[in-house]
Amino acid sequence: MEYLASDEMTVMEKLGILSDAAKYDVSCSSSGVERKGNGVDMGNCLKAGICHSFAADGRCISLLKILFTNECIYDCKYCINRKSNDVPRATFTPEEVSDLTIQFYRRNYIEGLFLSSGIIGSPNYTMELLYRTVYLLRKVHRFNGYIHIKAIPGADARLIQMTGFLADRMSVNLELPTAEGLKALAPNKHRVNILTPMRQIQTGITENKHDLVVYRHAPQFVPGGQSTQMIIGATPENDFQLINVAEALYQKFELKRVYYSAFVNVNEDSQLPALPGGPPLLREHRLYQADWLMRFYGFKAGELLDEQRPYFNVLLDPKEDWAVRHLECFPVEINRAPYEMILRVPGIGVKSALRIVKARRSANLTFETLKKIGVVLKRALYFITCNGKMMYPTKLEEDYIVRNLTEKKDRIQFGQDGMTFQQLSLFDDGSFDAMPTVVDRFASAMGQL
Repeated sequence: MEYLASDEMTVMEKLGILSDAAKYDVSCSSSGVERKGNGVDMGNCLKAGICHSFAADGRCISLLKILFTNECIYDCKYCINRKSNDVPRATFTPEEVSDLTIQFYRRNYIEGLFLSSGIIGSPNYTMELLYRTVYLLRKVHRFNGYIHIKAIPGADARLIQMTGFLADRMSVNLELPTAEGLKALAPNKHRVNILTPMRQIQTGITENKHDLVVYRHAPQFVPGGQSTQMIIGATPENDFQLINVAEALYQKFELKRVYYSAFVNVNEDSQLPALPGGPPLLREHRLYQADWLMRFYGFKAGELLDEQRPYFNVLLDPKEDWAVRHLECFPVEINRAPYEMILRVPGIGVKSALRIVKARRSANLTFETLKKIGVVLKRALYFITCNGKMMYPTKLEEDYIVRNLTEKKDRIQFGQDGMTFQQLSLFDDGSFDAMPTVVDRFASAMGQL
């Protein structure tokens, strides 16, 4: 195997360039693997995440996250590292990456490695370099910590397989949701080339599970599963298309996660969309919420959106939006409803729903009990009853519920007696079609109405 010759640039200079170049890749979760220290190798790995430290949006913040190189033979219009861009370039050697990882680990800066790369030379050559890096870490340095590595589309299947037996998680970036989007913005990449290694990794994981049943000490193949990433907002797909693509990936390739990355316009190109409001971060957030509902709450993509409503509500999260559009399913009686229906109540999460089902076996639950269990009552109270009664006298009407969920200044503040702390006005009732005039307000103040 041929290696890259080192140049005059120092390792720390390369690190500055290649860690900054990796910031646009968000698929770096470290969950899903548990491996205890064995007293011989260096480090360990916990299911809950490296050092149990994650950002608010779920991204792991304790990995050494770098590109092997930002050199690239491709010219994707959205990528800062495309070959036509005049940016500082750097390339590590496998020895430099493995040494950096060990030195950072020994200083307690990180507990694992997230390694991606531009395509240097060819997909095969790049994959060889990545394999050599992870081989040095596992077999030479005896590093037992978490490693997430990219599978390069177009690389030889044998290289991907060998890397999979050394890595904890692998990912292949889908990049853009549709083949049409790829053709327009990434003409060097093809959907078939991207899906082929995804299928190989899925097949390898399935076969390895069978091998582990037969041979207990067989090496594990990508034990943390695989993930992917889609760029949001660079191409004109709507939210309904995006969650359908994600649902298909979960079903067909058994992915652990689909990551959504709001498009950041870093290049001047006429084919890229203008972003007057900046990156679509709220849209990214809504997609993550919907993704969570599909993975853990039993929702289907077709329930959350459809062709008539192809975008998520910017004011309500997807679960609240579904609930107010399906008021015929509510209110839900907490003491009798099935677990699957309790999961669909806004303000009730998976853990809270499990606690409810367990607690009601021994006693009838009250709203005070639900609060202690962890239910967010300010959202749930419109959709549930306890022993046939609602928490406060509220209306099961879409406009009324939406107004109270979204408008903080007008949100009803309930006291323990069910009365509100807000002084009522004659014209607050939503049944009035016309707004009061100045004459009406004066007459009301003078006691003439």
